[in-house]
Amino acid sequence: MSKLNSLFEIPEEVSGYVPKITIVDFNRALIENYKCILEYQDIFIRIKMNNGLIDITGINLELREMNKDDLIVTGTIENIDFEKIDLENKE
Repeated sequence: MSKLNSLFEIPEEVSGYVPKITIVDFNRALIENYKCILEYQDIFIRIKMNNGLIDITGINLELREMNKDDLIVTGTIENIDFEKIDLENKE
């Protein structure tokens, strides 16, 4: 967390660096602070974050309401996997 964020008590997810995922009823996921979409199919979506990857599997998955920082995934979400990339120890 930066000194400025700490000084003003701004949460990390608001600063744009930390991913935040909000899941609603297995049918909708809001993903904030993503970097790019690596793979997109109606049964699998892979998303790159600042510090890792998110894999979403399900049925009839769609990307909705995308902008440069946030996106919404709809459909029947069956599984979400996280793969953290340790940037400090990466060679």
